[in-house]
Amino acid sequence: MAIARGYAATDASKPLAPFTFERREPRDDDVVIDIKYCGVCHSDIHQARDEWGNSTFPMVPGHEIVGIVRAVGSQVTRFKIGDRVGVGCFVDSCTTCAKRDLDLEQYLPGLVVTYNGAEADGTPTQGGYSDHIVVKEGYVLSIPENLPLDAAAPLLCAGITLYSPLRHWKAGPGKKVAIVGLGGLGHMGVKLAHAMGAEVTVLSQTLSKKEDGLKLGADHYYATKDPETFTKLAGSFDLIICTVAAEIDWNAYLNLLKVDGDLVLVGIPENPVPVHAFSLVPARRSISGSMIGSIKETQEMLDFCGEHGIVSEIETIRMEQINEAYERVVRSDVRYRFVIDMESIKA
Repeated sequence: MAIARGYAATDASKPLAPFTFERREPRDDDVVIDIKYCGVCHSDIHQARDEWGNSTFPMVPGHEIVGIVRAVGSQVTRFKIGDRVGVGCFVDSCTTCAKRDLDLEQYLPGLVVTYNGAEADGTPTQGGYSDHIVVKEGYVLSIPENLPLDAAAPLLCAGITLYSPLRHWKAGPGKKVAIVGLGGLGHMGVKLAHAMGAEVTVLSQTLSKKEDGLKLGADHYYATKDPETFTKLAGSFDLIICTVAAEIDWNAYLNLLKVDGDLVLVGIPENPVPVHAFSLVPARRSISGSMIGSIKETQEMLDFCGEHGIVSEIETIRMEQINEAYERVVRSDVRYRFVIDMESIKA
């Protein structure tokens, strides 16, 4: 076993603190990665504070991991020492299921999440707020050479969370796409939809981030606090992706869709979503959900981002600033994603 240094939540009511733990010895199909940067996802906060009711402690969060390959097992063929790599939201999946589908593995049983999960032998998984990680080759991703590692880290969750529904619902030329919320997820949706050739609109509570939204690639920007927005834009969009977890009037947003339009949730509200049938039936509209992407699709997203020079807008922090960063994320006080510099953990 190799000793790893990190930061962990030891209890839902306590701040994250320095933590030493064991990583497994590399197997023949494993890649050992020195972690250089790890993004901070809002789901890290939900789980560290047991807000979803499924947390196991001690927990080392982090699933937006980028780094450099330190060592590879004897059977590894895709990676070598010195490669730039990433690890996203899961580190294993069922390889023997009759229903196995590598295009949809994120939705199938047997998924082993990067942290707050368990490997096949019951060993708890620990995430990227640490100095290194050991991962099976099939769950390691290549980071394009032209992308800076720090700003590429959030692509491993925020990027794929938006890329997957944009691709599935065929965002592109001739399609009108609205992104609800301009935060860590939403700003990636704007960049990606713009690069795909769609006409992009941001729907945000206020116009406070309008200048940012237009710079990121939005064609239009509207304040949802203004009731005229819902009158003016009625029946406008082919696709709306909602990135916020706040309580909103779902029926009002559904009425912004064209015939056969889709409202896709990637943010997860705390309470059930109330929808009236008349918001759906008269225009054959749909409401759907989407969750990350498969390893295959995540690599496709990274290659797309490399081709178009897309990375996240970030604020880099030291590891010891993580608790302050959590509070700022809750207050929406970051533009647009925190990334931890893991060199700071060695100091």
